[in-house]
Amino acid sequence: MPSLKDLRNRIASVKATQKITKAMQMVAAAKLRRAQEAAEAARPYSQRMAAVLANIASNVDGDDAPALMSGTGKDDVHLLVVCTSERGLCGGFNAQIARLARDHARRLVADGKTVKIITVGKKGADILRRDLGKNIIDHVNLREVKQVGFVNADEIGHKIIGLYNEGAFDVATLFYSEFKSVIAQIPTAQQLIPASAIGDAEPETAGDAVYEYEPDPAAILGDLIPRNISVQVFRALLENAASEQGARMSAMDNATRNAGDMINKLTMSYNRQRQAQITKELIEIISGAEAL
Repeated sequence: MPSLKDLRNRIASVKATQKITKAMQMVAAAKLRRAQEAAEAARPYSQRMAAVLANIASNVDGDDAPALMSGTGKDDVHLLVVCTSERGLCGGFNAQIARLARDHARRLVADGKTVKIITVGKKGADILRRDLGKNIIDHVNLREVKQVGFVNADEIGHKIIGLYNEGAFDVATLFYSEFKSVIAQIPTAQQLIPASAIGDAEPETAGDAVYEYEPDPAAILGDLIPRNISVQVFRALLENAASEQGARMSAMDNATRNAGDMINKLTMSYNRQRQAQITKELIEIISGAEAL
């Protein structure tokens, strides 16, 4: 049984931890508002971009479609771009994204496909390195970036397109966590290349209006699809930033509550042990007095 001094030291330690988790919760709450606003502001642009591309793609024949849209015609080599956070203490946020990517990679390997992985964020790289370390071909470090901007996403997009132009893969899939609320972040997989998935979006309609494209639709797609890839990566990074702060806020709130419960239990144990010690000393004093 721990001594009274040990219990006092442990109570003080848990109280110090509780102060830290409470402070981290408040910091995450402050950062969450800005991150959530940025993620929600990027969604309409991303969706409108997909709608515009779908509208243009509907006017392009299959033979004239850019390579990024039509693909290589094979699906032997898959590139997984896994976006996670650079820091931990955010509950199961990183583990959920890594689990989705790992399960997808295992299915591909079971089907005889080759899997290559680019990790964005230290935590996802650490998780995937245990089982799929040999499949990781590159890592993007954003730890020194104070606020993620489009330039960071554009760099990742150019890296993906460069690998595709070199013939390094056939299909590229982006993994991130879509922000829904403080307690709900949904791991998401989105195909980037081939960009034929753009056709899933409904093209914008303007009645009987007839559009004339200058230059031709294929040339426009050739310029817009690379930008759309960077836009989708940027949206994923913003969604991840909001999800990370929401998950951290929730995790630190739970940690603060658990610390409070532990303090109550330790305090009760301390009081009981202290009372037992006082009672024992009183009994010894009374017994000694009666012996006299």
